[in-house]
Amino acid sequence: MSVGEQTEIYLWILFAFALGALVGLEREYRGHEAGIRTSALVCGGAAAFALIGRQVGEDRVAAAVVQGVGFLGAGLVFQRGHSVRGVTTAATIWVLAAVGVVVSQELWFTAILVVATLIVLLELAPVSNWVLRSSIKRGSVHTASVFLDQERDRSAREKAGPGG
Repeated sequence: MSVGEQTEIYLWILFAFALGALVGLEREYRGHEAGIRTSALVCGGAAAFALIGRQVGEDRVAAAVVQGVGFLGAGLVFQRGHSVRGVTTAATIWVLAAVGVVVSQELWFTAILVVATLIVLLELAPVSNWVLRSSIKRGSVHTASVFLDQERDRSAREKAGPGG
């Protein structure tokens, strides 16, 4: 493989790193797990694996990426009290791996659209919280303790500040 071809592969991986970092920036800004570095690494790593798999004619590599990231995502989900935390972060990591695979197919426009959609969806968290609060007030949801645990955790993070 020529240096030019290797450079092209590197540029695709770099593009995936950048897309992952954009999503990670949103996560970092909101104080959630899997910020800039983690998101960039997952997206870039998935692209690297899939690109190399494509180079050697082995499309099963992309399927292995899905399985590996599923395992990684499972480690991000944990239970605290009555609430389960990390599900959105795990799903975000899973989608970022998919973006990496999309980049490996050189579908840059699709990758950009998926990342933009992902950021919009992540930014809808306040709307989701409002719907849950409204449901709790009406008494139609029996998970008030889950929401209260999440609100308490969020308040503690805000009081701790950016470094704490």
